[in-house]
Amino acid sequence: MTIIIKNKETLIYDDFIFKCCVGKNGITKNKKEGDKKTPVGLYNLENLYFRDDRVEKPTTLLKCIPIHKKMGWCDDVKNKNKYNKLINIKKNVRHEKLFRKDNIYDFLIPISYNRKKRIIGKGSAIFIHLTNNYKKTEGCIGLKKNDFLILLKLINKKTKIKII
Repeated sequence: MTIIIKNKETLIYDDFIFKCCVGKNGITKNKKEGDKKTPVGLYNLENLYFRDDRVEKPTTLLKCIPIHKKMGWCDDVKNKNKYNKLINIKKNVRHEKLFRKDNIYDFLIPISYNRKKRIIGKGSAIFIHLTNNYKKTEGCIGLKKNDFLILLKLINKKTKIKII
C-alpha cells in the first residue's frame, strides 16, 4: 500500500483520509536545500524515531529508535560524507536537531528522498512528523499526533509514500 499526499493538505492511506501540512512554499519537482518545499515523487519510509522521555513506544511494524540529545540530521552542503544522514551532533557540522524543545519530533519518520544516491544541495531531512496547528513546514509532512498514531498502526517497512 502507498500513502498519497495530494492537494498540499490531504494524506490518504487505504480508506483513511487525514488532514496534513507540507512545505511553506508548496510541492516541487526540483527540490533544493532550504527552499521550504516538499519533494514530488515516490519514496520508501525509513525507521520511526521517537522521544521515549515524552511518549510511549507506539504500536507499529516499523523499527523504532529512541531519539537522544546528541542526534541530528545533517543538512550541511559543505559536508559531502554526512549530508542527509543521521549524525551525532558536532558543532562544526550544520544539522537539524532531533531532540527538540517543542513536540514536533516526538515522532518522526524520514522518507527516502535523496538518500541512496545523495546529491549535495538537493534537499535533506524530509520527514513525516507531528504538527500542532497544521502550520506549513520547512519541506516535511506534518500530521496531528492522533492521526500519526493511527497511521503507524497501518503501515509497515514496505509502505511507500507518493507526493503528487
